[in-house]
Amino acid sequence: MDEYRDNILLQISTELILMFFLSFVVLFFFRKIAQKIDLVDRPSGRKNHEGAVPLVGGISVGVTFLYYLLLNPTSVPYSYHFAASIALLLIVGALDDKFDISFKIRFVVQGALALAMMYFADVKLHSLGNILGFGDIHLGWVGYLITIFAVVGAINAFNMVDGIDGLLGGLSMVTFGSISMLLFSEGRSTTAYVALLIVVIMLPYVLFNLGVFGRQYKIFMGDAGSMMIGFMVVWLLLCTSQISPEPLIRPVTALWFIAIPLMDMAAIMIRRIRRGDSPFKPDREHLHHIFQRLGLSPTQTLLAICGLAALFAGFGFYGEVMQISEAVMFYAFLALFGVYALLLSYVWKVTAKLRAWFNLETHTNDPELSANKGNYKSSL
Repeated sequence: MDEYRDNILLQISTELILMFFLSFVVLFFFRKIAQKIDLVDRPSGRKNHEGAVPLVGGISVGVTFLYYLLLNPTSVPYSYHFAASIALLLIVGALDDKFDISFKIRFVVQGALALAMMYFADVKLHSLGNILGFGDIHLGWVGYLITIFAVVGAINAFNMVDGIDGLLGGLSMVTFGSISMLLFSEGRSTTAYVALLIVVIMLPYVLFNLGVFGRQYKIFMGDAGSMMIGFMVVWLLLCTSQISPEPLIRPVTALWFIAIPLMDMAAIMIRRIRRGDSPFKPDREHLHHIFQRLGLSPTQTLLAICGLAALFAGFGFYGEVMQISEAVMFYAFLALFGVYALLLSYVWKVTAKLRAWFNLETHTNDPELSANKGNYKSSL
């Protein structure tokens, strides 16, 4: 038995290492292609970086994962539908990166994708669980509408959070890593392995994005990647939280696994609407802007936000394993979001006082608090 287990672990480890290097090679290849077809991001306006940076991080991650998915179609439910959806988002995202298409067109594509996902694969929200404490909430036909909002919301939550080097990669790795750990702990090794594989495939992108191999090899995720990542997250969460008869993950746990992107998007949009602006109007009030306003460097900001995301995901993991009441977990999340939204309403006054008290300096080259980002148009 021990020998069989060791062989399985060796096979898994070997495959993960091979997929890591495949992702590395694919990324390097697409980087060359991007330079030839001018699929690059140049500094201008809100985009504060050096030189023309290829926008192929997401395409490379997506192509590598699609390769695995096509060779292992039983690894996730409705794998061919999943693969087709990823491919479509990569194409639309690449066109957006190249030609800057309207956000309305992107929303239409995302909504259509959600409809197709429900119609062809029956991946949708059937139940919210006992989140209010009065019994399970079964959605019926309303589930179709909520699923559309959930898919579009998740895609754009991860799109909007892509504000500094490494942040999108770091937050998505926290989410996929949390899903993997939880499913492994419950003996659901197949889906857990897929989530872990996504983390491994993303590692080369994160290393290039952070400039580990030198700034001349820097890569950005691009809209193609941020939209794809958001969709992959919501697909896995729906598949694991909505299957019958016994979900692998309770719906409320999913909120904690994507807490930072979800809260940041919701709070920002609410604040924009309250002051009479479009919810899609770019501004500098995202969480990474706040930390930089407090005086943290981009690296410190990255570590702080990913640390918070890991803390919240860890709480969700603990609540799932210990079977803490779904209502308690949900109301705790609402309370956390309320505090976050309230602090955001007074964030500039609070940060100004903290900077004055502790003599902090803002780490930015822009007096309006630059995003230090290559593709700011996707951080709505």
